[in-house]
Amino acid sequence: MRTDEIILVASGDLRLSANQTCWPAQEQLERQVTMAIQKFGRSVRRGHSYDAVHKHGFIHSQRHGIEVFRNIPPEAPLVVVEAVWQYTHHVLPGLTSHRGPILTIANWSGQWPGLVGMLNLNASLAKAGVPYSTLWSENCTDDYFLARLKQWLNGGPVAHDDSHVHALSSVAIPSAAERLGTEVGDNVRTQKAILGVFDEGCMGMYNAIIPDELLHACGIFKERLSQSALFAEMRRVSQHDAQSVRTWLDRKGMCFHTGSDPSRDLTDDQILEQCRMYVAALRIADAFGCDAIGIQYQQGLKDICPASDLAEGLLNNVDRPPVMDERHERILFEGDALPHFNEVDECAGVDALITNRVWKRLGLDPETTLHDIRYGEEYGGQFVWVLEISGAVPPHHFAGGYAGAVSERQPPMYFPLGGGTIKGVSKPGEIVWSRVFVESGRLNADLGRATVVELPKAEVERRWNCTTPQWPIMNAVLHGVSRNQLMARHKSNHIQVAYGNDAASADTAMMAKAVAFRKLGMDVSLCGVQTA
Repeated sequence: MRTDEIILVASGDLRLSANQTCWPAQEQLERQVTMAIQKFGRSVRRGHSYDAVHKHGFIHSQRHGIEVFRNIPPEAPLVVVEAVWQYTHHVLPGLTSHRGPILTIANWSGQWPGLVGMLNLNASLAKAGVPYSTLWSENCTDDYFLARLKQWLNGGPVAHDDSHVHALSSVAIPSAAERLGTEVGDNVRTQKAILGVFDEGCMGMYNAIIPDELLHACGIFKERLSQSALFAEMRRVSQHDAQSVRTWLDRKGMCFHTGSDPSRDLTDDQILEQCRMYVAALRIADAFGCDAIGIQYQQGLKDICPASDLAEGLLNNVDRPPVMDERHERILFEGDALPHFNEVDECAGVDALITNRVWKRLGLDPETTLHDIRYGEEYGGQFVWVLEISGAVPPHHFAGGYAGAVSERQPPMYFPLGGGTIKGVSKPGEIVWSRVFVESGRLNADLGRATVVELPKAEVERRWNCTTPQWPIMNAVLHGVSRNQLMARHKSNHIQVAYGNDAASADTAMMAKAVAFRKLGMDVSLCGVQTA
């Protein structure tokens, strides 16, 4: 190994179509990173070659990654460069045993998206106890990026500002929030709760799996379910029961953008299959007594049925199509949301469970969901984040509810058998954001406050077009947390959100939720400005 040489690797998708489509963006970012490193007198060598047969240069499987790392000197300085969504398990085996310094880099772009992939990788490395540094940039030429790249190349860790992070123990908590949070936490620990997990490890998200012993200490247990059981139950749902869900949605004013070509259009048959999944999920959750459920979908069901996103968003809404048990004797989970954690992210599942219980105790609307931290830009003198997820957002989060929601076909690159999303623009208001994560062998939680802002229609459309226009969007301004602070600290690609009625109620809910997390044994931090 040359002493001035940096090894570059790139983890990609498991899906060939995604890797081929996204490769040009990756090539561009790698050129920018290489030029930046060369400015400091160092050279860059790819740790794996472009594959002329597959027409991309990504590490595309766990086995491929293991083979790549066999040929990388274990002490070499290593950069993991990501312009795309990536599967962390492709590179985690090699990174866990790598002894040289590791730097993760993403492009500041919402296109595919590398920011989301890098945040997932960072969170997985943190859970695995692998030291790393991290950076992001639009074109790798800005001062913030270059100054910190120089730090890393000179052998030091990359330093970011974390002054926005405050341990809960250092914060004065109102007595009412202390009391309510303690009651919720005690109830979960003593009465116990069940997360229904339809297969773990969606899309290589090692960070999204909570070890059982950590969950058990909280009084929360997994009911391990198979997605094959969900598909089998879908086959048992009658045409009448599926159609009744679709009819209910039509009457609520939800719009479905349908066509005749199932390979590229959303079809009525796809929608009915999604309605069957919704019914089947509720029936299985009822049968196993689940308090929340998570469907993996993307690396199992994607090859045999339409996307799960329509079902997921409906489950997270209190006002949703009624579903009877198989004997048509009772309505399942009547008057309640059944919290669903998208992509079977168990950290989000715990978060959704506690959010649901705290919000209901406060008389607040308990609808909650996770979003990807997708992208963000300055607008009107403030930094406005683009938060997006592939359809699991409850319609109550939209202005107009169901009448403000449309369903569009999922992109064929990711979803070959189609299925629709629940697309809409999140309504203006005050929210609590949070993330449960695993680090140093313990459960942790970060919480903060944000305001969802209303942007002009043209600006919303522009943001959609530079991300994924089929997906629901939330435009949010975080309180007291800058772009770079969130990127450096956040231990997930996902962020949990729930609305308060106003700033004061959102503050109270955040504090009570933080106390409930602490009561479950988590290390809790509040991030940014915390009071109204």
